[in-house]
Amino acid sequence: MSEGGDLFLYGTLRYRPLLEVVLGRTPRGLPARLAGHRAHWAEGQPFPLLVAAPGASAEGLLLGGLSEGELARLDYYEGGFGFALREVTVQTPEGPRRARAWFAREGVWRPGAPFDLDDWARRWGEMSVSAAAEYMEGFGTVPAEEAARRFAQMQQRAWSRVLARAGSVPPAIRSGPEAGQVELLARRRPYTNYFALEEHELRFPLFDGSMSAQVTRAAFVSGDAVTVLPYDPRRDRVLVVEQFRHGPFVRGDRWPWTLEPVAGRIDPGETPEEAARREMAEEAGLEAGRLYRVGGYYPSPGACSEYLHAFVAEADLPDGAAGTFGVDHEAEDIRGHLLGFATAMELLSTGEADTGPLILSLLWLAARREAIRAGA
Repeated sequence: MSEGGDLFLYGTLRYRPLLEVVLGRTPRGLPARLAGHRAHWAEGQPFPLLVAAPGASAEGLLLGGLSEGELARLDYYEGGFGFALREVTVQTPEGPRRARAWFAREGVWRPGAPFDLDDWARRWGEMSVSAAAEYMEGFGTVPAEEAARRFAQMQQRAWSRVLARAGSVPPAIRSGPEAGQVELLARRRPYTNYFALEEHELRFPLFDGSMSAQVTRAAFVSGDAVTVLPYDPRRDRVLVVEQFRHGPFVRGDRWPWTLEPVAGRIDPGETPEEAARREMAEEAGLEAGRLYRVGGYYPSPGACSEYLHAFVAEADLPDGAAGTFGVDHEAEDIRGHLLGFATAMELLSTGEADTGPLILSLLWLAARREAIRAGA
């Protein structure tokens, strides 16, 4: 984008913390409105688009005095998502002004309900600011279309950071300080796609009160996920799922198809409980009844940011309930297995239960099985 001019913002960039991340500063702006249009949610997305609406007006913010570099940053953030700038005339307290605004390209997004900025900020503000920070790191090096293709995964990682801040458990036994006392000296992200790899140069407080030497640490970065083991207390049986897993394949395991509880990543905006019920339907074709929280944990904290929210769910598991399921666009091919409780526990002895979530969920169920059956 080479030409300058005023910009009319009608959507999420009116949220000052997001605008500051994208632009690099928080500019002043004039209240403005665009007659004959209304902002609507893009269907299924956490952002709006402008829709022609005779007699209505879209409220927004008019930005002027932007440098070419700032205009390029804004266009990088918007352009990769199927939006293009058009000339408009907006009304301001100082009178009409010519400006440009982003309109969705034909056929890219469908309009949903009328957009409400305050509602968006409550639901999506914190996540969007975090995701935008990662997105804008690619400015000048990653093409906008490629960054936009990766954005859903950035949102996934950003949502995990939101969940981490909301769900961190205050220490009772632990004596280490808070994360803010770690000195982050440098950060590199050599790989980012479905997952990301982050490499840090840092120093951290030692237990004797001094600081560590500078060290290099790398972590595999993923979104939060849920695991849920379906259990039928009347029939005393569980359902486990089997699928190909790339991790065991890379390790050289002769049998890279693993037995696990139902599992999946938590979508942005979802609670762990909502994700557990959705994954039950997608991966096993089951409706989850009462959910029991097994716990939340880091499966490999030395190398991975992933945090698992584990559940056992009451479910109706008659003969024939185990089928083949999965989401086509995620290339999932998942087979269910119905196992009596005693048979399932034998997997712990034989070693065929070799995934942490299945081992932990079975042990949790063994400790509470009689109480669950009594209350069913």
